[in-house]
Amino acid sequence: MITQPQATATAAPDPDEERRRIQTARLLAYRDDGPLVHALAPRLGKGLPPVAMLLVALLATIGVAVAGLSPLISVAVMIVLVLPTGARDHLGRLDWLVPPLLRGTEFLIVILIGLAYDAPKWLLFVLLYVVGYHTYDTVYRTRQSIWPPTWVFMAGLGWEVRLLIIAAGAALGILAPVLYVLTGYLLVLFAVESVTSWVRLDKASAQAGADAEQDLEASPEEALEQATGEAEKA
Repeated sequence: MITQPQATATAAPDPDEERRRIQTARLLAYRDDGPLVHALAPRLGKGLPPVAMLLVALLATIGVAVAGLSPLISVAVMIVLVLPTGARDHLGRLDWLVPPLLRGTEFLIVILIGLAYDAPKWLLFVLLYVVGYHTYDTVYRTRQSIWPPTWVFMAGLGWEVRLLIIAAGAALGILAPVLYVLTGYLLVLFAVESVTSWVRLDKASAQAGADAEQDLEASPEEALEQATGEAEKA
């Protein structure tokens, strides 16, 4: 990960550096890393190349499924190979592939575990829909320079903790109850946070529009009086 460059009083921000910083921030947000990645990434140095590791994890997941092995192996592969990639700056030419590869591999592993351990198919669909909605909401917000708060990604557990919870539920023979709780929790979290954030944004936009309209409707005498009053207060 990289941090925002420190601005100096004399030098203007470098446009190219600012673009690279925003690109990194967006791709890291689209990854949807959770508390485990954020806790370990600073200790992993430069980390591993994300695109290469995700391709290996995806191919390994497909290989595990074709060979008829336990899909829990794929969770271990994801944690070992993909978690260290969170330390990278994601400025490579192909690093835009990281979010779709990561989300696609996560979804594939969830489906394989659910099918292998007889989880309700509709529940798997709802879980994937909820996580997919969260990803879409994040992309839509950041494209308008509206960044979700960091606590949402931590509370949303991230791809790595979600997979570990599902794998633990499958290993303990309680996958269905774990999926019910996890899906319900994420549904409430992402839906409530998203709705309240957009409502708050709409109210702020409406208030700004009303203030601008009021300024336009003010008579020249009222505008002069208001400007004179503000000048006297200053």
